Amino acid sequence: MTFQNTLEFAQQLDAKDKLFKYRKEFHYPKVNGKEVIYFTGNSLGLQPKRTQAYVDEVMKDWRELAVEGHFYADKPWWDYHERLASGLAKVVGASPKEVTVMNTLTVNLHLLMVSFYQPTAKRFKILCEEKAFPSDQYMLQSQLRFHGLDPKDALVEVKKRDGEHSWRTEDILDKINEVGEELALVLMGGVNYYNGQVLDMEAITKAGKSVGAFVGWDLAHAAGNVKLNLHDWDVDFAAWCSYKYMNSGPGNASGSFVHERHLGKTDIPRFEGWWGNKKETRFLMEPEFDPIATADAWQLSNPPILSLAPYLASLELFDEVGMDALLEKQKTITAYLEFVLHEIDKQVESSFEIITPKERGCQLSVFLHGEGRSLFDYLMKNGVITDWREPNVIRLAPAPFYCSYADMYNFGQILKQGILKK
Repeated sequence: MTFQNTLEFAQQLDAKDKLFKYRKEFHYPKVNGKEVIYFTGNSLGLQPKRTQAYVDEVMKDWRELAVEGHFYADKPWWDYHERLASGLAKVVGASPKEVTVMNTLTVNLHLLMVSFYQPTAKRFKILCEEKAFPSDQYMLQSQLRFHGLDPKDALVEVKKRDGEHSWRTEDILDKINEVGEELALVLMGGVNYYNGQVLDMEAITKAGKSVGAFVGWDLAHAAGNVKLNLHDWDVDFAAWCSYKYMNSGPGNASGSFVHERHLGKTDIPRFEGWWGNKKETRFLMEPEFDPIATADAWQLSNPPILSLAPYLASLELFDEVGMDALLEKQKTITAYLEFVLHEIDKQVESSFEIITPKERGCQLSVFLHGEGRSLFDYLMKNGVITDWREPNVIRLAPAPFYCSYADMYNFGQILKQGILKK
C-alpha cells in the first residue's frame, strides 16, 4: 500500500477499517474538551464501556446474595475465573486448561519460579535480556539470593551489540549454547518494554530446551499485542499483566500459562493454597493438597471477583474480534504511524530515529534527537497521551482496538507544531 500523509487518506483508511466501530466501545479521556489521541495502551489500556455492567453485576450479587453469590449468582464466584480460560487461551495460543488468572504479574512469576527454577551445583544459571524491565531484574536477583547464589555469577544477561538498539536472535542463541549445561532457566520479556522489539520466542524456547533448561516468558507487552503460540512453542510457563493491551483496568489480575506436560502432578515443586485443590474435594478441608489437573493448581486463594469482572468484559471484545483481525490492523496502523513520522521528519530540523526493529507489535519507540522533555509536555497539553523515557525517547503504541488512522495523521501535525514552536 502506498501511504499519503493527508487527513483525507487517513479517513479513507478508517472508512475501510473493519475495527473502526470498536472505537465506540471505549471511554476516552479529554483534553481541552476533545477526546485524546491515546498512545499508552502499552501501559494502561482504555476502559471498555461494557466493563461497568460486568462490575455492577458483581456488586448487585454481593448486595442481594452476600455469601450465597459464590454459588447462586448468575456467574457464580467460586468458578468465575474459569470463564476467562477459553478467551485467554485464544489470545496466547494455549488450551484452556493451560491458563489461569490469579494475583499480579511479578507475584505469578515468583510463584512459577518455585516450580521451574530448581538450581543444582552444576545447573544454576538464569539467562535474561540486558536491562530487562526493573521488576524482572529485582525478581531474578532476589530469587538467586534466596537460593544462596550471587546474581553476579548466576545471572547471565544477553547484551545488544555496540551501537545497536535491538538484540540479534543469533546472539541470544549463541549465549544459550555457551552457558549450556549450567543453564537452569531462560526467562525473558517476549516484547521489550523500552524498544518494542518482539523476540523470536519460538527459536529461543527451542534453544533453551535443547540444552536442558526450563523456558519461561514475561508477556506483559505481548499478550493481546502479538501472535503467541505458547503450547506449540513448547514454552514451560509464562505470565502477563492484563491492564495493558488487555484493557482490564489498573493493576488488575495477571494471566498465567503452564504447559500441559506439567499439569496434574503432585510431586512438582509448588507453593500451594486451597483454591488450587480439586473442586470436588476443596470444601472437605482435607489436610493433604490434591491439585486440579489444570493451571488452576497454581492458584492460592479464591479469586478477586471485582478484578476479574473487567477482565471478562475485555475478553468478550477479544473474542468478538479475534486476534487475527487485531494483528492485521496492528501491522497496518503501525506502518502508517512510521510513515507519518518519516514525513514529518522531512519537514522539520529535528531528526527522528525509530529504535524499534521490524520485529515489533504496535509500539514504536522514537528517539527525538535535538528535542527535550518540553516537546513531550507540548504533546500532552495538546491531547496526545504518550510516555517519556530518558534520555529523549517517546513510546507510541497505536492499539488497534481504539486508535484510528486519523489519529496518526493528527498526531503528526501536533508533533510538527510542537517542534516548530521552539
